[in-house]
Amino acid sequence: MDRQVMLETARNMVATIDELPTIPAVATQVLQLLNSPDVVVDEVADLMLTDQVMTARVMKMVNSPVYRPTQEITSLKRALIYLGLRHIKEVALTSSFIHAFEDKGGVLEVRPCWEHAFGVGMVAKVIAEKIHYADLEKAYIAGIIHDIGEVVLSYYRSREFAEVLATTIQHPVKLIDAEAERFGTTHAEIGYCIAEKWNFPEAYREAILFHHDPLAATSDPVLCSIINLADLFCTVRGLNYGGRSWVSFNLAEEAAWKILKGQSPSLAQLDVERFCYELDDAVPDVQELVSSIFSKA
Repeated sequence: MDRQVMLETARNMVATIDELPTIPAVATQVLQLLNSPDVVVDEVADLMLTDQVMTARVMKMVNSPVYRPTQEITSLKRALIYLGLRHIKEVALTSSFIHAFEDKGGVLEVRPCWEHAFGVGMVAKVIAEKIHYADLEKAYIAGIIHDIGEVVLSYYRSREFAEVLATTIQHPVKLIDAEAERFGTTHAEIGYCIAEKWNFPEAYREAILFHHDPLAATSDPVLCSIINLADLFCTVRGLNYGGRSWVSFNLAEEAAWKILKGQSPSLAQLDVERFCYELDDAVPDVQELVSSIFSKA
């Protein structure tokens, strides 16, 4: 199916959605502030404190296994100092994505959805570090947002999307192929259109569009390959939306792996089995992080 046609179909579909979620204003202001070369932590803390939901989520995240503080952090300013400016952007954006799609009653259950998103973000970061990718934060954020198109379908085309999910559970068909058959487009194109509306940088938009097809990427095929492999890994390790137990992959045969070996020839000597065990260690951390973020306490 022609990608331009699928993109046009996605744009038309997104245009019909009433009250499409937006990134909260405070998050946008925080990101603008963080882009300033003269930013100071006190200014960021004061701004974030005006959004109680964001503040609460940041505190939960910083005290999670992902960031591993030696003792509980109870002050937002201390949390921001502990995180450092680069990680503040990570947690601010993560909080915003959760807020944008919270409590909309979609087909996808909240916890499996965010376990997959966080899982892909964290595994992407590990892979990026292995290949000496220049921007680990970018890999993490791209991993978090790669499936926003699926979330949109879950919330705003719930009946049709439920039928698509049922098809992938009952038959060995890829989700993206079932979506194309049902909608004439896929979550990749829909996510790209959402990212356009949110004015995301091109690298993130491309990672969303090509996370199933990194060979088609032109702006940053390495980033798309990182997200592709992280997505595959999380899917076969149970950090997915449930039901697709038939999914498997051979790393050596993946186009993304070949792209990454071109970027980092040392991967040819990588002990793949040991590497997968290292990634496995992240799974319980992801599950605990999601559990803490969505706990009512």
